[in-house]
Order: sequence, then C-alpha cells, then structure tokens
Amino acid sequence: YIGCYVDNTRRRTLRGVSFFDYKKMTVFRCQDNCAERGYLYAGLEFGAECYCGHKVQASNASESECNMECKGERSNTCGGVNRLSIYRLELAQESARRYGSAIFRGCFRRPDNVSIALPVSQLMLNMSVDKCVDFCTEKVPGAGGGAGGKLNHLNHHQKGSHWKCAGEEFESCGTAEYLLVYQTQVQDNRCMDRRFLPTRAKQLVALASFPGAGNTWARHLIELATGFYTGSYYFDGSLYNKGFKGERDHWRSGRTICIKTHESGQKEIESFDSAILLIRNPYKALMAEFNRKYGGHIGFAAHAHWKGKEWPEFVANYAPWWATHTLDWLRYGKKVLVVHFEDLKRDLFVQLQRMVGLLGIAACEDRLLCVEGQKDGNFKRSGLRKLEYDPYTPEMRKMINGYIKTVDTALKLRNLSGVPDDYYPR
Repeated sequence: YIGCYVDNTRRRTLRGVSFFDYKKMTVFRCQDNCAERGYLYAGLEFGAECYCGHKVQASNASESECNMECKGERSNTCGGVNRLSIYRLELAQESARRYGSAIFRGCFRRPDNVSIALPVSQLMLNMSVDKCVDFCTEKVPGAGGGAGGKLNHLNHHQKGSHWKCAGEEFESCGTAEYLLVYQTQVQDNRCMDRRFLPTRAKQLVALASFPGAGNTWARHLIELATGFYTGSYYFDGSLYNKGFKGERDHWRSGRTICIKTHESGQKEIESFDSAILLIRNPYKALMAEFNRKYGGHIGFAAHAHWKGKEWPEFVANYAPWWATHTLDWLRYGKKVLVVHFEDLKRDLFVQLQRMVGLLGIAACEDRLLCVEGQKDGNFKRSGLRKLEYDPYTPEMRKMINGYIKTVDTALKLRNLSGVPDDYYPR
C-alpha cells in the first residue's frame, strides 16, 4: 500500500483498465485483476471500483479521505469520493511482461525480410502493446508483435533501450532494428463459442465442490465442451469480468448448463435435481483455499499468515467441512456423479465425457479435442507455491487422515471407487 491519491476524472490517476463490483469488491480482488493484466499499480475508489495502471499520475491526498469500506471486505478501505487507495504490485518477471493472455518472449533482431516471420502487419498511429496483441490474436492466433510466424525465424537479442509506444508512454515498442515479441494463446475456435441455453432448463444441475477443489477450472472445461455458460450460486464480479457471463444470472434462471456451489446443507443440496461432485485431496484443497483467502485468486498467502494463528485456525475449521461437504452431498444429493480432481487432470477426455453426459449434452468430439488444447485457459489457478517447510503438524495430519478414511468409506459403501492413493501424504 503506498497511499491515498486524488483521482481527477479528467486526467485519471491510473490510466489503464477498470472494473467494478458493487457487492463483493475487496483489495485482493482488485490486485488480482490488475496483476493478471500485467499492471504495476492497483487503486480502489467508492468502495466498489478498481483501477489498474503502470504509473501514478496525481498528488497525494489525506489518508482520512480514503475512508470508504470495501463492499466485500469491511476490514479494509477502498478509497473515497474522488480518492483512490493505491497499491504497488510486486509482480513476478513473467507476470510483469504479460499483456492479457500474451506472454513476452524477448527482444529479437529484425530480419531482412520480416514478412517471412511475421506475414501480417498494420501501421497504427497510437500503437500500444495491447493494441498489437489484439490485432495479432484476431489475425493469426499464436503470435504477436506483428502477426504470424514462428520464433525460429528470428534471432534472439538483448537490447537495453527501445522506442516508447506512441499510444502508451510507459510501454516500449521496439526500434527500427529490433522487435519486442509477444506470443498469444493459440486459439482452436471449434470450442470457443459460448451462449446461454436457448430454452429454460428443466433440471437444475449443481457443480458442487469444497472451496479450493478446482470448481472454476471445471466450469471453464464444461463451457468449452458444451458451448453453454455455467452459472453460480454466488456472484463473483472478477469471474464475470474474465468471461463467465453466467455469473450474473440468478442461479435458478435456467439459462446456464450447471451451477457452481460450495454449499453443503440439506436444504441447499435438495434444491438441485442432480450434481457433479468434484472432490480434491484435502491437503492440496486446504492450501489452495488458504492462498485464495489471504492472497486472492492468483496470489499466495504471506509467510506471516502461514506461521501465525490464521493457518491452524483455518485447518481446524475447514478440514471437518471438507469431509462433511462430500458426506452431505452423498447423503442428500439426487443423482450425484463423483469426479476426483486428480482423475480430471490425469484423464481429461474420459472424465469430461462423464460430466457432459450427466448434463444431457451429446458431446461433439471436435469440441472435446479442442478442449484438450485449451484446457488451462486463463482461469485455472497456477500450481501451489512450494513452501520451504511442511505447514501441516502431526496433529493436523492425524485429524485430516481420519476425515480421508471417513470419506473413502462413504464412497465405497455406495459402490464408488474410494479416494485416490495420493490423498495420503508420503
């Protein structure tokens, strides 16, 4: 956190992108969205609006003027009236050189015949990295910095100084002799179209999981495989902004193919006609949810949180919920399909066919093959940060192993395969 700043509506303090969430805005949510876009600063205003930029362009204001509570987190403030609470983001090198889905690949010497490496080009008076990436993604998916081609046509080179982009003074746009190259995601358009259901669904299908078990990733896969939006029992503005357009629909709208939920009470479970129950190794799920809780969607909990009272309190409260969540869905759920997160990672094609089958969709093989190439998308959380120590005490392990055995027994009593072997730590 670097301070409270004046936000001039004519000359914005942070000139980049913005989004708002009038229900659940938090500091972490704003930081996540800005970091994913490669911005170096995040600012919050009016308790609900988030702004991202590379450069702060305003004077400091009094700290007392940034006095509005964040809509989703009352313990923190989110700016004030025409006042921004500004945070400087410490991005990893790769994140700092990301522009949307594009990844910075380096500085390359411009070849004598550039059209061989990058056959599509366009002169832009107000050039910026974002504009170039957008142009190349649309024209030739899989390349950037002048569209098309492969990096093996270019010679990598490290060069210190570059021209400033005409449209963004804080960005570099290469020189007459050197190109800055960005690689965009390769798009297989066979599974990229998504829409709401054409007629109201007669059955409400839950995509149920304990937090941290990969629900968002599963939604991404289902949307690609079926071509229909998924919904949610909640509303997450950051997920809506990332493309989950069913996020704003009421969960009973009937316009979405399935509904995300972490609920585990009898009344909530019996509201659904069927369910895909996603289960993940509790040791991994607990750490993933702890990172999300204290570090946001793509961040990580700080060392102080792991070593402080937060972690043991979290395990004591959440570990029993991991077990009761599965037990409740097995007991009260109607027509429950159990999918293990580990099996989905290991055998995506087969597991996704099972999931789509429950949803009543005849899965097109072309779409499923396309999903294989697009499986990570922009929504799957990156792997867990490797801690230098084991956060689980012997007492925690004894408790969690007991819950694993309970869930394993409950699954086998219903003639289902038990938990994967790797649920038990080695």
